Amino acid sequence: MHQGVAAGGAVLTAGHSNHEPEVFLRLLNAHGVSAVADVRSAPWSRRFPHFGKTALSRFLKERGVAYAFLGQELGARPDDSSRHENGRAAYARLAGRPAFRSGIERVKNGARKHRIALMCAEREPLECHRTILVARALEAEGFDVAHIHADGRLEPHRGAVARLCASVGVRRDDMFRSAGEAEAEAFALQEARIAWRASGRAASAAGSAP
Repeated sequence: MHQGVAAGGAVLTAGHSNHEPEVFLRLLNAHGVSAVADVRSAPWSRRFPHFGKTALSRFLKERGVAYAFLGQELGARPDDSSRHENGRAAYARLAGRPAFRSGIERVKNGARKHRIALMCAEREPLECHRTILVARALEAEGFDVAHIHADGRLEPHRGAVARLCASVGVRRDDMFRSAGEAEAEAFALQEARIAWRASGRAASAAGSAP
């Protein structure tokens, strides 16, 4: 069992960032990942073409790691304007889509056979919807989620949530509200900062594909 993650009901996340393919593979192998679920809405990268859907799928499968594209279900760039709020993607509305529920079920079913890593572009887990939207939903389903960092560290999702609260200045020990309410505020603040804008630009780092 890897540190910080239970043996069963566990899902990891990873950002491909600017890694070389073999470096990214080593990160996956170090944590026993046997399948990658790509949660990018746009599964390609002009800067890093080796992380395009076709090239990445071939690279991983040739090295014994399964690949599935779940960007239509679990991506964060909705074409449907009813999933926007004030010109940006609204995560609660995305999570309410039947397609999102279908994507979560696919991850849950896949986790029975594989050690899955949800993959997006961003290096920092807190800068990505894989953490703020998808991992949050999986945790609510009773899954243990952890995030693979670029240096190989594995951060439990609970640790990432604590770090998020500290980074946005939200206290979880407020006597007038629960820790869950405080965390919900922290998630909302981060969502407002990173969510994709309907203009086609994301508030997060340039070159990402949430």
